[in-house]
Amino acid sequence: MTEFFAEYGLFLLKTATIVVAVIAIIGSAAAASKKAAYQEGLEVENLNMRYRSMANSLKQAVLSKGDWKKVTKEEKEREKAEAKSAQSRPRAFVIDFKGDLKASAVPSLREEVSAVLDVATKDDRVIIRLENHGGVVHEHGLAASQLARIRDREIPLTVTVDKVAASGGYLMACVANEVVAAPFAILGSIGVLAQIPNFNRMLDEHGVDFEMITAGKYKRTVTMFGENTDEDRAKLKEELEDVHLLFKGAVAKYRPDLDLEKVATGEHWYGMRALELGLADMLKTSDELLAELAGDHDLYRVTYKIKLPLQKRLMANADALLDRADALGWRRRFESRLPR
Repeated sequence: MTEFFAEYGLFLLKTATIVVAVIAIIGSAAAASKKAAYQEGLEVENLNMRYRSMANSLKQAVLSKGDWKKVTKEEKEREKAEAKSAQSRPRAFVIDFKGDLKASAVPSLREEVSAVLDVATKDDRVIIRLENHGGVVHEHGLAASQLARIRDREIPLTVTVDKVAASGGYLMACVANEVVAAPFAILGSIGVLAQIPNFNRMLDEHGVDFEMITAGKYKRTVTMFGENTDEDRAKLKEELEDVHLLFKGAVAKYRPDLDLEKVATGEHWYGMRALELGLADMLKTSDELLAELAGDHDLYRVTYKIKLPLQKRLMANADALLDRADALGWRRRFESRLPR
């Protein structure tokens, strides 16, 4: 019996130790997350140093000691020569933009562009690594306007698309002097869409009346709960056509050689076909482009982190779920066309 209680006590001690360790890990992670969430400011990363560090790590692992010493010696001599050189190299500022339905990264983009414009000259260039399925018109219009600030200052602007720049995403991409797309990146979707569910019949079946009081004939047209008329639908269609005209006008301003009758149909194309149509200027991944530039440019990745209060962080999580659903819809559309 004594042996049983001893083993049982040891079991409880081990269990308590594991529980305490798990709680400590969770607490540390939560504290780190909270600290990160409340940090705000501009971060600048030297990509040349990052690439060099990764390459050196691999070289050190695969080279012999003698060869590695030779490489490090040559590296130090090269760095000394660059430090003594009076000729400065051109700079390329890299900004990442990952879009969602509401283009919620625009506040960060605004600060990043402002910071770059304070130091960049016409001899430098800006690279935007863009991933954006599109979304709300006015939000993506503002995002495009931020990129237009760079273009208006006559600083060369390149947008790279590795995955997708569609609809509002292409509204941003077309502002660039040069659009670089991966071979199977998705570009285009120059069109406008409105999808609104209507619950009017369901409310009628349950004896629920819907009242809507407006001032102004077209204050509200198509609605989710009221009974929609052909006139309502016609007015919404008219509004969408007007937005489409604005969209086409923005694209034509920056890419005047495009055949808008051919590409502004709401369709999308993969990189190779987008190049043929004039939606892109070059087929290349962002990794290839930056690796080439690193040879004669100083590359700086510029990121502005914004402090978000708890309520906005929770809302951001909800928006992220909607964006995943939207992205899943895109993915299913494209995957359905691939051979099985």
